[in-house]
Amino acid sequence: MALRRWDAYSDAMAMGKRTQGERQSELWIATSEIVQTPGHVFYDRLNELLRRHGFDACVEHLCRRYYPGHRGRPSIAPGVYFRMLLVGFFEGLDSERGIAWRVADSLSLRKFIGYDLNETTPDHSTISRTRRLFWLSTHRAVFAWVLRLLAKEGLLVGKTVAIDASTLEANAAMRSIVRRDSGLGYEAYVRQLAAAEGIEQATPEQLARFDRKRKKRTSNEDWRHPHDPDARVAKMKDGRTHMAHKVEHAVDTETGAIVAMTLQPADLGDTTTVQATLPEAQRQVKMATGADLAEAVLDKGYHSDEMLKVAADRGVRTYTAEPERGRRRWQGRSKEAEQKRLYGNRRRIRGRRGRALQRRRAEVGERSFAHMYETGGMRRTHLRGHRNILKRLVVHGAGFNLSIAIRRTLGTGKPRQLQRAAGAALRLFFAMIAQFGDHIRRDWAIMGSRWPRFPAWRAPALRGTHA
Repeated sequence: MALRRWDAYSDAMAMGKRTQGERQSELWIATSEIVQTPGHVFYDRLNELLRRHGFDACVEHLCRRYYPGHRGRPSIAPGVYFRMLLVGFFEGLDSERGIAWRVADSLSLRKFIGYDLNETTPDHSTISRTRRLFWLSTHRAVFAWVLRLLAKEGLLVGKTVAIDASTLEANAAMRSIVRRDSGLGYEAYVRQLAAAEGIEQATPEQLARFDRKRKKRTSNEDWRHPHDPDARVAKMKDGRTHMAHKVEHAVDTETGAIVAMTLQPADLGDTTTVQATLPEAQRQVKMATGADLAEAVLDKGYHSDEMLKVAADRGVRTYTAEPERGRRRWQGRSKEAEQKRLYGNRRRIRGRRGRALQRRRAEVGERSFAHMYETGGMRRTHLRGHRNILKRLVVHGAGFNLSIAIRRTLGTGKPRQLQRAAGAALRLFFAMIAQFGDHIRRDWAIMGSRWPRFPAWRAPALRGTHA
């Protein structure tokens, strides 16, 4: 029985064994013989796209003001710095330490930033110092350059944008907040309240019991974070309460490209933050395409008389979903203009085009959030201060827009998707072969069960014929 069992697996694969100790590597290895990965193909295409449009010359021209001359130790090239931030988007890395480690460890990323195998890649401290050195306007200029690239490639229309917002978890803990008036921490503040109620020298258990029973509300008007003043107490998308920031995207509904993004305090409402995002979107579209922004599509959280007035004053036609607020009473001539704007927006959103734009808004808006913050790794920030965080975000947005251009030529927008697509193609090929085999076996089974048999009355004649 044992022999038969081993004979059944005689055509199986032999098990490889790891050799003991370290093998002595070859002294000289040609670069053409180095194993290529799917990441090489993706980053080669991306470098080709950047080189064709003159990316390095552009960023060196933008950053020349930060370098006084030929004095001092040479720094990393501006093209290398922005490429490393792009790696953060394409590889889903949230921290600059992770970016530096990944670039040093990957052959394809070394080639992408232009470093040979015998060169030391930039450290995370170099990336952080360069980020602090470059102004936010320089990072915005790189974002605008990528938008112009999309316009040249025919991937940016800029007529209609969808505006939506999301929250990012701040690099600040709730337990570190302090009172704005007295500067007391949370525990010291609760202990002070307990002492006022007659509980002197309360133990930690008594203090926790007192805090659990009292009515409390953590308001941004009363509390702040000492190390990140821009962070605000807010509820995240999953229902948790954290220190957070609010990011707002304006996305082209035709192509899905991000045309503008702003970072604002998380406690501001949508009707307030859109007044900063809409002008930024108009400016970026005008710079990239030369045309004016015509339409804006928003959800019901943005609906207000003030927002409709701001959009109308800027010459933008709105498709804003209207919440259920009951019947309104319009009195006086001062309300005629508001009534006209509101009824015009209501008529547009109830039409066929308005309903189609609302579906498109939900699709492209959530897609940009998913790529930038979920798979892009920026849902939780490792930086503090809106200017610092926005520097990373606008380059992340530039990477998202570059992925649209790469997707048209390569079929995928990220190197991981390229590897997944190759595996999916192989799985599809083998599944088709298996399905074809199943069809053959089923057809043979059907033919075997329905094979034509001669009737009984013709059998003797046939037997006589053969005889």
